[in-house]
Amino acid sequence: MATQAHCAFCFECLSANFEHRQPLALAQVEELWDQYQDSINPKAETESEVVDVEDEEDAEMTDADIEEPPPSAKPAAISRLLNRNRDASAGSSSSSLQSNQSGTSSVQKSSGSGAETPASSTSSLTSRTSSASRRRQDKPGEYPLFVTWNTISRSGYKSLRGCIGTFEAQGLEYGLRSYALTSAFEDVRFQPIPASLLPSLSNHVTLLTDFSQPTKDPLDWTLGVHGIRISFSYHMRRYGATYLPDVAKEQGWTKDETLVSLMRKAGWSGSSRDWQKVWRDGKGELVRYEGKQIGLKYDEWKAWKTWAEKEGVKSKALN
Repeated sequence: MATQAHCAFCFECLSANFEHRQPLALAQVEELWDQYQDSINPKAETESEVVDVEDEEDAEMTDADIEEPPPSAKPAAISRLLNRNRDASAGSSSSSLQSNQSGTSSVQKSSGSGAETPASSTSSLTSRTSSASRRRQDKPGEYPLFVTWNTISRSGYKSLRGCIGTFEAQGLEYGLRSYALTSAFEDVRFQPIPASLLPSLSNHVTLLTDFSQPTKDPLDWTLGVHGIRISFSYHMRRYGATYLPDVAKEQGWTKDETLVSLMRKAGWSGSSRDWQKVWRDGKGELVRYEGKQIGLKYDEWKAWKTWAEKEGVKSKALN
């Protein structure tokens, strides 16, 4: 499952791109994030440190009668993080983005012809349905994933600003870094995110799991649980698109409304009354999957980043 540390890493990659520096490695971000959370949320007393006095006999217990709890483990030294080999993230942001574009055939930028709603976390993908794109997690630490950027207004309104992902299993270090930048700069529905917009952003990461086999039944999925990826033919052309698990629930759509919206997102522009006929005639297929979206706001990332810098953690400038 995605974590806020994954979101913090996406912010780190985007910020590093703007500042022309190397981002911290994912492992560093995860460890520092845990240490930061411990520093702002001290752990409550353990049960062994609390003595419940239930009767007079218990009240007369001496210190010798109470077993001392073992000392808690100290967090990893910051110096160890500073000396960690950062080869995994030493490449420039632009090169990792280019590698992503050439190496992942499952991502296709939306034509913008489908109806989009501001809060939707969506991305159009190729209609080709392959066993590779339907597979589950290939290796530990590898997932199909999506990275979403939203802007948040002063009134708290969330608007989609970019969302691109892949159904190919990715190593998290590479995949999060690549798609953090791709979704920020390459979603053709929007202008590339400028540095000035960074303070208004929130980031969301979804790791995809539990892919089903393709089904002809367009309603064989559960609202609020499954994301869906569809593929169908219309006028001798194949169409495809996906919605992440949270989209339909956020929009308050029924299954039928979700399917119509998704077909239009893919490029179909017919009447909503005809969607089932188009689905049948076009040999429609649906793959369902699961994934819990985790989010982080800029202010939360910035507070962590400020703490890390005070602890002496710095990034290297690009040559």
